[in-house]
Amino acid sequence: MKISRRVFAFLVLTASVAVLAFTGFAGQSPTEHTCLVFVGTYTHDTGSKGIYAYTFDSETGKLTARGLAAETPDPSWIVIHPNGKWAYAANESGKQSTISAFSVDAKSAKLTLINQLPAFGEDPCYLSFDKTGKYLFVANYTSGNVVVFPILPDGQLGEHTSTVQDAGVLGPNKERQEGPHAHWVEVRADNRAAYVADLGFDQVLTYRFDPSNGTLSGGPLSTIYRYKNVWSVPVNPGDGPRHAVFGAKDHIYVLGELQSAVTDILLDYHKDIEPVQRISTIPPDYKGRNDAAEIALHPSGKWLFASNRGHDSIAVFSVDPATGKLELVGDYSTGGKEPRHFAIDPTGQFLLAENQNSNSIVVFRINPESGTLSQISTTEGIPSPVCLTFLRTP
Repeated sequence: MKISRRVFAFLVLTASVAVLAFTGFAGQSPTEHTCLVFVGTYTHDTGSKGIYAYTFDSETGKLTARGLAAETPDPSWIVIHPNGKWAYAANESGKQSTISAFSVDAKSAKLTLINQLPAFGEDPCYLSFDKTGKYLFVANYTSGNVVVFPILPDGQLGEHTSTVQDAGVLGPNKERQEGPHAHWVEVRADNRAAYVADLGFDQVLTYRFDPSNGTLSGGPLSTIYRYKNVWSVPVNPGDGPRHAVFGAKDHIYVLGELQSAVTDILLDYHKDIEPVQRISTIPPDYKGRNDAAEIALHPSGKWLFASNRGHDSIAVFSVDPATGKLELVGDYSTGGKEPRHFAIDPTGQFLLAENQNSNSIVVFRINPESGTLSQISTTEGIPSPVCLTFLRTP
């Protein structure tokens, strides 16, 4: 029986597709479902050497160790530049604190130091970029100030273009709110203002940002929100704002570390700002010590997540698409101690939480219908993990 060339070609193509489907790579290369994960650690008296690399598989949720990516002291926060070529780390080392710039080799999962500059403050704990990717913002916790560094064409950090000192009325917690403590900084969508969560002042402060020269400044501005003539976003006295996240329709969700609560604030250009909701991150019957740590919004905007240190859990809230109101879905144990940080993978299918005092990373699958979490794996032996960031690999 003879087979025409056209039929033969069709049969070969069909067989090839079947083989690809069987091996799980139909329509994609073997690396399309993997990405790199860089984990920052505390190195002082922990046995850690710096930043560690892993490969993460978004089909299985599996983490595979790639070894030490860069030896550097106390990299407590790491960010990857939008171009994927550079990484920046906050070296949280008191008065000797620095900010490090690295080039990224995705193939080897290694980071090579480009340059390192003083943080111009004590204990940097958060880094972020402006919307152009030309500037790096640094929140210095102990000194309570924010610094802006330009990013040069080769990825180096240039001489800082701005530094501002937080100021305001201290909160009632005499032990933790004895001074300003900048803990988070992000620019809003139009790149014209930077928001700073200051744990000491129970406020998210606002600064004007000029992207033409990388400078921050305070004072009245019609497009910066006003609260009783103070240019800030308020939270409950004693909450201690740690981190915040922008939601849809001008909502900002502020995580208070000291009283374990999320405050939902509607940012209104035309009137004084008032919180619209405040909801606890821990169960009402829990009486132990707790410090809320991290907050993140799911890429779909449907769920908000917050971590608890003490209760050692991830709290999950649903987000009402019309009002932005939060409703507790549940809380899920991280199976370890002190989940200081967590991150959602680029596909939105998984949440990875680092247990700082248990030296582990826990992988949860996120239910796409309900936002609930199910633990699928735990990776042990990571010394004092405190931050985690993803890098898609080519």
